[in-house]
Amino acid sequence: MPVDSRHASYEESLPAWMRARDVLAGEDAVKAGGVRYLPRLDCQTDDEYAAYKERASFFNATARTADGFVGLIFRREPTFKIPEKTTGVGRALAAFLEDANMLGNSLHSYAKDVVREVMTVGRAGSLVDWEDEMEHRAYAVLYQAEQIINWQTQRVNGRNVLTLVVLREVVAGVSGDGFKVDDHEQLRVLRLVKNSNDASDWIYHVEIWRPKQNRTKKTNRTEWERVETRMPLRLGKPLSLIPFVFHGSRNCQECIDKLPLADIIAVNLDHYRLNADYKHGLHFTALPTAWVSGFDKASELRIGSSTAWVAETPGATAGFLEFTGQGLTTFERAMDRDERLMAVLGSRMLEPQKRAVETADAIELRQSGENSVLSGVSLSVSDSITQILRWVYWWNSTEELTVALGDERIMAQLNLDFTTRGMSSTELTAVVSAWQAGAISRESMFELLRRGEVLPAGRTNEEEAKLVGNKHRVTESAEKTK
Repeated sequence: MPVDSRHASYEESLPAWMRARDVLAGEDAVKAGGVRYLPRLDCQTDDEYAAYKERASFFNATARTADGFVGLIFRREPTFKIPEKTTGVGRALAAFLEDANMLGNSLHSYAKDVVREVMTVGRAGSLVDWEDEMEHRAYAVLYQAEQIINWQTQRVNGRNVLTLVVLREVVAGVSGDGFKVDDHEQLRVLRLVKNSNDASDWIYHVEIWRPKQNRTKKTNRTEWERVETRMPLRLGKPLSLIPFVFHGSRNCQECIDKLPLADIIAVNLDHYRLNADYKHGLHFTALPTAWVSGFDKASELRIGSSTAWVAETPGATAGFLEFTGQGLTTFERAMDRDERLMAVLGSRMLEPQKRAVETADAIELRQSGENSVLSGVSLSVSDSITQILRWVYWWNSTEELTVALGDERIMAQLNLDFTTRGMSSTELTAVVSAWQAGAISRESMFELLRRGEVLPAGRTNEEEAKLVGNKHRVTESAEKTK
């Protein structure tokens, strides 16, 4: 089997991923797709189809929805739990939080990129590696779904683990003149192989494959050659696992999840096709065609307010062929229906403002489906980012991996509260009364106030308590002065 062989699930999902990328990219990408997204009308010439497509407008509800969903997940700061900076591993993890991918992106920014990829195509992946030449630190690399072309799992020591991952990469290089940038394609193969000395032990290998320079033209397939093989080490010993994690919309397993926005994308493209037909009909409605009968064929006729047509033939007549446009209302109603469908499918940003006042319970019920999608993505990405943090912890420590897996030491948690209405005065009074009655602790009260957006997200409980104490002292001092 060639090294660039693709997984069957990859081949099956690739068209949907490409469609999602084009739709989220906007009108230019969708129109560049041509008949894939906008079929030709019967007997249309190339010029007629180009004009038909040019008149159409693409209302990008999908991109607006995706941006809104990402914004809702990150409307609150994600929580990252790591050891104290007083320890060496704590300092290493703190540095990783500041620069997760050795490109200057914090883990917060990295997690946002992961969520954006998952929201777009429902899949991504991260490889944790160790830089051993200059900085001597662990870092993460994010791969899009289209770059993860093949993978295999196997039962090892009672667990299903990855034994093969093939990643397609594009490496930027500089030409001989020092100005032009030449991109080169390569395959990174992550392989788990059995130890020749111990059949129960597995060793992690990394291989780099590149296209052959002097390849034959017998077939259209690219021929590859292995140019590098290395065995990453930790504490002088080879790794017994592939430090690669999948990001999905439902879980962080190797199986491919459904696109979170698949239904909205389908309706969005239907709206685009309806708009094209509507604009096509509108074009002919607004521009009637002149016709004449009984005029000399050799005469030149012009249309204008200062132009008169004179015919010497008795019974000559003229008029306009005009489409009345009665059928256009059908397209208008269909487009309105699609816009309502997209709002129902999750885009609260597309909903028209309701004149009637809704109760908080009604709003929560109406948005429950949307929140279900958001919660699934948030929980899944939280688990996969936590796995990245655990590997970084493990690589910077002397502990075994099983010891370093506790959530009490290492954890990433994205926001799960997607309501934007804040805490009402009635709820605020109830929380404070519960604390005064001793039903909840002060820490629980502060946490509830923070979730209700009464307290700033970045202020700790100790800082808030100190501010409250200072206010009481100022009030008491003012009363004594009186």
